Amino acid sequence: MTLTRSYEFCRRLNARHGRSYYLATLLLPAWKRPHVHALYGFARYADEIVDSFTMTGDRAAALEDLTARVADALAGAPTDDPVLPAFTQTVRSFGIDHADIEAFLRSMRADLTVTRYATYDDLLGYMDGSAAVIGTMMLPVLEPLPGMAGQAREPARQLGLAFQLTNFLRDVTEDLARGRVYLPAEDLDTFGVEVADLGRRDPTPALRELLAFESERARGHYRLALAGVDLLTPSSRPCVRAAYELYGGILDRIEAAGHDVLRVRATVPRRRRLAIFARHLLAASAADRAERRVAVPMF
Repeated sequence: MTLTRSYEFCRRLNARHGRSYYLATLLLPAWKRPHVHALYGFARYADEIVDSFTMTGDRAAALEDLTARVADALAGAPTDDPVLPAFTQTVRSFGIDHADIEAFLRSMRADLTVTRYATYDDLLGYMDGSAAVIGTMMLPVLEPLPGMAGQAREPARQLGLAFQLTNFLRDVTEDLARGRVYLPAEDLDTFGVEVADLGRRDPTPALRELLAFESERARGHYRLALAGVDLLTPSSRPCVRAAYELYGGILDRIEAAGHDVLRVRATVPRRRRLAIFARHLLAASAADRAERRVAVPMF
């Protein structure tokens, strides 16, 4: 597996399974895109082991095998895995913290055994590994401004949390089919919602109120993330702003439907996605050109 093929494999994974996210990556300078795709590809690869409806083998064994192969690849061992050559080169190139990778894999393992979360703090503990660390792994590729890496870290974490909580609200039905409930048990109790209500055809008034509450909680994470955009190099900002709007648009659709996520899966219409992309394209092109204007000294 050559690096070229591995990066292309990751790009295709991103294009197929993460349409909104992939569209936003097209606003990045060309040299950054493969690295973002490699990180996405790795995350998707692991996620498929624990979430795929079609996998029939031993998920725990498959995840442990992936964990071992990741460790070997990061240590320099050759691999014929389609994702790991690109992923490990990106990790080495940007000095991505191995602790973030380990935290992500721990959360993937949790999905094999943990089906409920008692409190939102408990859920945040899971999302720290499944989502917040994705933000911090992406951060070096997106390039914080000089001296701003420390300040940019928490907004990057918050954006990961915002995106994942949005997905949890959109995917209530799918997650229930996998035997999982990500809405905290204490919140269900507070609003008088039973787990069985998540499997109904029509949402009860209590469930709509619960989802409205969780939507506002997600909005809080988006607000905390927004301050981090201007801490990035200008050529990365249009991508992050577009992703912010695209995922936020899913929340808009959920709210517009009266928080009915049981009958229809909330998606941002293609025309809306393209409009968001087009609105940020000019800024992305201008920033990319400006950063490539380098004066070469005469010798």
